[in-house]
Amino acid sequence: MPPSLDDRIAQFEKMCREDPENDMAHFSLAGAYNQAGRFVDAAASYVRCFELNPGFSKAYQLAGAALMASQDTERAKKVLLDGYHVAATKGDLMPKKAIAELLEKLGEPLPEIESAAPEPPAGSFMCQVTGNPGTQMARPPFKGPVGEWIRQNVSQQTFNAWIAQGTKVINELRLDLSRDEDAETYDRHMREYLGIDDNLYEQLTGRRP
Repeated sequence: MPPSLDDRIAQFEKMCREDPENDMAHFSLAGAYNQAGRFVDAAASYVRCFELNPGFSKAYQLAGAALMASQDTERAKKVLLDGYHVAATKGDLMPKKAIAELLEKLGEPLPEIESAAPEPPAGSFMCQVTGNPGTQMARPPFKGPVGEWIRQNVSQQTFNAWIAQGTKVINELRLDLSRDEDAETYDRHMREYLGIDDNLYEQLTGRRP
């Protein structure tokens, strides 16, 4: 049987204890907390994520959403305004749009951003997951709409980091990827790591995960 949500939370907590400076491990833990409805814990982990990586605009977005879910609206406004500034100045269009929608729900006007990020050098690629420059994949890592989304939005460096963490997931959860349930467990961890939430997954594939 695939691990329960509690098992996944325990696994990510263990990863964070073993590698406390790994922003993506905290991001994955936050996603699992969020799925469990532990919004205060999710917000804390998302905040830790962007403390470690201040350019990670997606973490600001999800931290703000978790704070809103926990009714901490004043702190949510501050986090989202900070995240909007980061996303706007870095040119992270997807998080910027999502943060703007959350601020609108809070009745908070969007701030004026004086200067946008300069155009990246020719041939460079900005990872929409981490907000860092990197190398775009020459081809999708696997077939289907999720693989194509990864190619368009995730740098090769970020995906390589997932492969390293995914190896930990396989080893520590003793997954056998020839089994459908274990392959789905691996895929779920990958989606959490790369920030492909359930809504985005449904938009891409037309089905719920």
